[in-house]
Amino acid sequence: MASHSILEIARSVLRTEIHSIQATADSLADDFVDVLNILLKTSQEGKKLIWSGVGKNKPIVQKLSATFNSTAIPSCFLDATQALHGDSGLCCAGDLAILLSNSGETDELLSLIPTFRRLGVTTVAFTSKPDSQLVALCDYKLLYKVLSEACPLQLAPTASTTAAMALGDALAMVALKLRGFTAKDFASFHPSGTLGKRLLLRVGDVMRCERGFCLVEEESSIKQTITKMTDKQCGSAAVIDSPSGKIMGIFTDGDFRRIALLHDNILNQKVGDHMTKIPITISRYALVVDALKLLSQHPINDLIVIDNDNKPVGLIDNQDLPKLRLG
Repeated sequence: MASHSILEIARSVLRTEIHSIQATADSLADDFVDVLNILLKTSQEGKKLIWSGVGKNKPIVQKLSATFNSTAIPSCFLDATQALHGDSGLCCAGDLAILLSNSGETDELLSLIPTFRRLGVTTVAFTSKPDSQLVALCDYKLLYKVLSEACPLQLAPTASTTAAMALGDALAMVALKLRGFTAKDFASFHPSGTLGKRLLLRVGDVMRCERGFCLVEEESSIKQTITKMTDKQCGSAAVIDSPSGKIMGIFTDGDFRRIALLHDNILNQKVGDHMTKIPITISRYALVVDALKLLSQHPINDLIVIDNDNKPVGLIDNQDLPKLRLG
């Protein structure tokens, strides 16, 4: 098959799935608001969400459960088959069960309804079929719209699973917004990995503050400065005002090379006469991602870290940041 034909088939699949999401968005009504309200009430009362689905819907509800957990709404996945053999013990009165079935006729889920009722668990039918048994038996309904599956045989769940996932995400994000959930809140549940580092890591956590950080006074000679930079194994020196200790400038390896070509007896001259004045600095309390942004916006390799009194306390070296894998 020609490549253009292959691409057109792929585009047709994507368009079909896009149409289902668009149709779902267009069809949203008060049922969505009702589910959102009962979901928020459940969370506020210290109860949890219970998600269940079988087949291709199982990984979808597992993902949605994880999404709600990461936004501080306690949530769990319940295997429908295992629930009938003891796992329903995780259910408590006041919990909210959201049951995903495209057809609304999935036997395993329908069999759970009596157990939920006995335990005092409120139920939501999450389906594309408003006239299904699941909708008739549940307390609330969360409906998505599927015009057709992207599968040419109309058998493999494709557009339906995409629409369900998108609607579940919409529920989670509206709940997040209404609860005033912030990036800092989000990061507190993601302390490890790239996300946590991007949101939580501060400049003061990663700066060079002893080894690798060179501090000299404005009156120091170029020779003294270069000697100290060599001893500290860094490519720059923060130049300070001797009485106050506040930052006055920065002197780098590049500065030394440039002025060495222009001046004789350079080593005995004062570093303050050749430093870069008003250097780009960053607060030790700033996020590391802010340091990354500054380093990408300016042609510099070293970033002086200052405290609230404008005194240098450390250095961010461009070479250190890739090790953090902030991506």
